[in-house]
Amino acid sequence: MRQPSVISRRVAASTAVLVLAAGAAACGPEDAKSAKSAAGASGADGKPRQGGTLTVLNSSPQQDFDPARLYTSGGGNVPSLVFRTLTTRNREDGAEGAKVVPDLATDLGTPSKDATVWTYTLKDGLKYEDGTAITSADIKYGIERSFAAELSGGAPYLRDWLIGGADYQGPYKDKKGLDSIEVPDEKTIVFRLNKPEGEFPFLATQTQTTPVPQAKDTGTAYEKHPVSSGPYKVVTNENDGERIVLERNPHWSAKTDEERKAYPDRIDVRSGLDSAVINQRLSASQGPDAAAVTTDTNLGPAELAKVGSDEKLAARVGTGHFGYTNYIAFNPKVKPFDDPKVRQAISYAVDRTSIVNAAGGSSLAEPATTFLPERDSFGHTPYDHFPAGRTGDAGKARELLKEAGHDKGLTVTLTHSNDKDFETSPEIATAIQAALKKAGITVKLQGLESNDYSDTIHSAKKEPGFFLAHWGADWPSGGPFLAPIFDGRQIVEDGANFNTGFLNDPAVNKEIDEINKITDLKAAAARWGALDKRIGEEALTVPLFHPVYKRLYGEDVKNIVISDWTGVLDVSQVAVK
Repeated sequence: MRQPSVISRRVAASTAVLVLAAGAAACGPEDAKSAKSAAGASGADGKPRQGGTLTVLNSSPQQDFDPARLYTSGGGNVPSLVFRTLTTRNREDGAEGAKVVPDLATDLGTPSKDATVWTYTLKDGLKYEDGTAITSADIKYGIERSFAAELSGGAPYLRDWLIGGADYQGPYKDKKGLDSIEVPDEKTIVFRLNKPEGEFPFLATQTQTTPVPQAKDTGTAYEKHPVSSGPYKVVTNENDGERIVLERNPHWSAKTDEERKAYPDRIDVRSGLDSAVINQRLSASQGPDAAAVTTDTNLGPAELAKVGSDEKLAARVGTGHFGYTNYIAFNPKVKPFDDPKVRQAISYAVDRTSIVNAAGGSSLAEPATTFLPERDSFGHTPYDHFPAGRTGDAGKARELLKEAGHDKGLTVTLTHSNDKDFETSPEIATAIQAALKKAGITVKLQGLESNDYSDTIHSAKKEPGFFLAHWGADWPSGGPFLAPIFDGRQIVEDGANFNTGFLNDPAVNKEIDEINKITDLKAAAARWGALDKRIGEEALTVPLFHPVYKRLYGEDVKNIVISDWTGVLDVSQVAVK
């Protein structure tokens, strides 16, 4: 996605080492006192039942709990318990979960012939937590307030796609609103776009399409108590999302919401915790922690080794795949990476086995030769233009270097992050350094602190020639994966630039436009896959691996659903025993 810092919040790959203690985890008096009996929540037939308190233990606070400010995929995890959107992700396991389905709307929207106008009709019986009706005007207002500078942070697509969006300043400054969003009646909303966008149903899952009643809007303070349209309402929001307590919204009706199961009576989200503490508490699974999950903390290599020796613990590990690729990026404006043969040589020399091991092993990383993740929803088309085998092809790399005039070898600098994230960190860089040495390429490592690293690689003026990068999906499609990285019109000279290879190929740009016209998402996916294969021949990136998410959950947590959209346990589906 366009803001990698948000990726780290959304799918944090926390891999701190810990000892999985069998003893009790730390638990304060308030925890013990508020632990609620959920007897009968799971019946004799094993089916999930309503009741009890679900605890969410996270490392990153759920900051900016305002639908305008959140940058989520599919509406987010905890946010989607409070915020309903026009469409949402299908709450099913695996590949079925990568589909978009209606939420507040009756369907995925009706496009005009050229996909520049999208019309939605709201379901009957939609209500807020106070019992008042949800209207199309509320959705229009909710979107418009996301344009206000003081509520920035959300996905930028509506600003890019809506006619007049680029100049609109939000309802606090421009009270007449955005003309490209029309509400002819209380149940109809129409969007007029400045270009064809066949994937608008995916965009409609973002929290910016959450209805907000204008009379209840308190500006930047709205995050304290946003008005719920979902199955839960906010009763506590402390320290900017460090602790959020949700209780049932009495006016939510399951008849209007086929996706959220909303089994627990109460959800207690506790954040700002050390990842080691989170995994220790989940493994011990005592007291209220028996009915606990995490939405942002993974098991690491050492933790998985311990889990693997305990069958009962291993049975409480959820495994998922999120659309995410870790890769080497080249800046062809910097020598010697302006020579395709040098980029190809490095592509051949890479040892993906050692890189996967550096990322935590095959349980946490899958080798990649394609930029798109290996999921049908993205249009994944298998290819390997520079086959390195399992451990690299040093001979082929030397051959190409010789053709490029570097028969005596080459010295280059690889820029990476000093963060211990097992993605762009020193472990990955060192594995690449060792592999390239076999091909006669001496790699000097340049480690940068997190902010400096991000500022450097996303600056068109400061971007290094050879560095580690990653990209995650705003939704499970090839569009938000390929366009920001390879569409020449998205090169940003002054600001955050993600087209690291500065590719500006008219044929590629045209194909992106043509695919965007397609409203048949399956047909569009096939075209994205073909485009990925075509761009891959340029060797502007070297795909390295796709991460795998392994997360513990408490022993009293039931009805586990992990989709290919988010790759993590969906809190809207779980029940507590």
